[in-house]
Amino acid sequence: MKTFCGRANPTTGSMEWLEGDEDYDYHQEIARSRYADMLHDKDRNTKYYQGIRAAVCRVKERGEKAIVLDIGTGTGLLSMMAASAGADFCYAIEVFKPMANAAVKIVEKNGFHDKIKVINKHSTEVTVGPDGDMQCRANILVTELFDTELIGEGALPTYEHAHKYLVQEGCEAVPHRATVYVQLVESKRMWSWNKLFPVHVKAEDGEKIIVSPSEMENCPGVPSVCDIQLNQMPSSDFTILSDVVTMFSVDFSKPVRSASTYYRVQLEPVKSGKAQIVLSWWDIDMDPSGTINCTMAPYWVKSTSAFQWRDHWMQCVYFLPNEESVLQGEKVDLTACRDEYSLWYKLQKARGEEESKADVRVESPVCRCQAHLLWNRPRFGELNDQNRTRQYIKSLMKVLKTDSVCLCISDGSLLPVLAHYLGAKQVFTLENSSVSCSVMEKFFRANKLEDKIKIIEARPELLTPSHLEDKKDLWRIRSPCGICEGFDVRTMDDMIQVRRLKSFSTTLGKTNSLNFRESREAEPHPLWEYPCKSLSDPQEVLTFDFRKTVPQHCVSSKGSVNLLRKGKSHGAVLWMEYHLTADISVSTGLMEISNEKGNCEWNPHCKQAVYFFSSVIESEVLSDLPSAVTYAMNFDTKTGEITMDFKLLILSGI
Repeated sequence: MKTFCGRANPTTGSMEWLEGDEDYDYHQEIARSRYADMLHDKDRNTKYYQGIRAAVCRVKERGEKAIVLDIGTGTGLLSMMAASAGADFCYAIEVFKPMANAAVKIVEKNGFHDKIKVINKHSTEVTVGPDGDMQCRANILVTELFDTELIGEGALPTYEHAHKYLVQEGCEAVPHRATVYVQLVESKRMWSWNKLFPVHVKAEDGEKIIVSPSEMENCPGVPSVCDIQLNQMPSSDFTILSDVVTMFSVDFSKPVRSASTYYRVQLEPVKSGKAQIVLSWWDIDMDPSGTINCTMAPYWVKSTSAFQWRDHWMQCVYFLPNEESVLQGEKVDLTACRDEYSLWYKLQKARGEEESKADVRVESPVCRCQAHLLWNRPRFGELNDQNRTRQYIKSLMKVLKTDSVCLCISDGSLLPVLAHYLGAKQVFTLENSSVSCSVMEKFFRANKLEDKIKIIEARPELLTPSHLEDKKDLWRIRSPCGICEGFDVRTMDDMIQVRRLKSFSTTLGKTNSLNFRESREAEPHPLWEYPCKSLSDPQEVLTFDFRKTVPQHCVSSKGSVNLLRKGKSHGAVLWMEYHLTADISVSTGLMEISNEKGNCEWNPHCKQAVYFFSSVIESEVLSDLPSAVTYAMNFDTKTGEITMDFKLLILSGI
């Protein structure tokens, strides 16, 4: 049996699927997952525990045995909560075999092996009966099947099947219900992730404007949700156009339908503007009365100083098919359509109920312009970044001459158009996919440049002189969980740490260095969404000169980074800075360190490479404990892979 696992391509930053064999070690997959983040979510854990205790109590008060079904048990935490609360028996279902094996060990370690049965199956394959996986149907249904969008992990079909075949009618469900909320906003920043704005180019013969093809302007885009940490979005970056309203609710204690459907609410705008974005989040009530509530509401909705930071549940940004002008006080209808796994929205002027029903189409929108297939949302934002574009224009103006022949090697780049407008004699653009070719052809037609820029459809390594007409002048999610709500889940920590711990040759306090050898890989993360501060100044570690032939040998680098500020270091961040000319550069990572505390401002259009340390490096009193992090990097020029190793160097006082 073959296994496919997601990995970030070190060259492009995009996610790719790699094939592994049947002996593949899943430990690093668990390390990269969000199990640890969920277990660290104190608010989630506390609310689940309260809801489970209340559900078991209600069943016992009816004189019934409490039989619990826990779908997607993970570490078995919720089942152990139920057993601890007095449940008579728990069936814990986990389809991911390595996690199911871990759950068996964790359950046994905590003394619940006689109360909890771990079933390594998908819930739709579980059988009920004297010879089945479950002896009888459960009367308490406990699940944590939710993602940021609520339904993206298949919660609805799973609940639908469970109610039909695995639980009793009128069962207790924890959570009892979920409610989805929406708010209409205008936001140039978020809208720039979905539509391309006109690009202004000041050339010697006047200002030029790069416009989008009409297909792109009218394209609804892709329906997939954009999930982000809205709590990191400054209030100055969006304008609220409506109050928060309930879009729909799902009662998990009753039969659930997963078939495609729609919901409609009427909004009365509180301000006039351009409706572009639907912001959405959800909360879950753990009990029927709604007294035990866990919410994902952002800071401007629920003002509190005790926000629970979490990465496994965030908030949703949905793009309307086109921006719609709304007037304060003039009602509009917002429709949410959904299938089994996703949601999408559309806005219309308020109509009569019968008239509105006839206009609803539940089919998912499809990108017609292909640009949304070529460019992801950060790439749209990058193309709309006027400061970045100005840097490229300034650089091109410095190097271009009237006889310049330019070759652009970058799928879906606007650089060929910039080069042409700024005076290049001839421009070629290399597009190695049919999608990028199609999009660029539309762009050139829209800007009347189809006979000015030549598209070469070929892979870079297959480029020949004939293509060019013979012209040759061209951290928290990694920290151990230990004890979670009183239950020992260190078995999962061991699974995550197993490869790392093999390389620990010393112990802290008995030597001058602590080896932080890991999986030797960095992971892509958009750091603008995560509050962090720098303990060191940025330092160059590898340099690539694109003016020279790519070396055939591996490129290596060693050095050290001094820790200049007090604090806890959870990892190292790496990014590229492109020097367009000797004095003009663009950064894909750190834009600036804003104050003495080391608060960082990161490029919002790019993900940065984060190398997590297995232990936290603490630097509290630098004068007494000078310290640095040493690094060793190796770049394989043939595969594009970078391996790295970090060590904390502690210098004892003399």
